[in-house]
Amino acid sequence: MSRLEPVRRGTSEHYTWGAGAEGWYLATSDTLSMISERMPPGATETPHYHEAARQVFYVLSGRLSMVFVEGIQELRAGDALEIPPGLVHQARNDSQRDVDFLVVSVPPAGKDRINAEL
Repeated sequence: MSRLEPVRRGTSEHYTWGAGAEGWYLATSDTLSMISERMPPGATETPHYHEAARQVFYVLSGRLSMVFVEGIQELRAGDALEIPPGLVHQARNDSQRDVDFLVVSVPPAGKDRINAEL
C-alpha cells in the first residue's frame, strides 16, 4: 500500500495569471483537477466556456462575482456554484479584498477552454 501525503497550497505547483491572480494545483489527473486560486481586488478573467469540462467554484473567503450573459451571481464564503459545459462565464473580484476559492473541473479544463464574448 502506498503512503498518501497531503498536498499543501504553499508547496504545490503554482502559476500566475492576469494582474496578480494566482493558482495552485491541489489535484490533477486525466479525469479531475482541483485548483486553489486567489484573485486580488479588481482582478478578472477573460470570458470563456469549456466544451467538456464541468466546473464547481467554491469560495473559501471573500466575494467572487461570476458573470454570465444572463447576469451576475455573487458568491460568498461557503457558497458553491456548478458551471456546466458550454456556458460562457467569467470570474471577477469586484470587492476591495482578496478572494480565495477552489475550482474543481471534471474532466480537467486546461485544454478545453475557448475564449468567448459575454
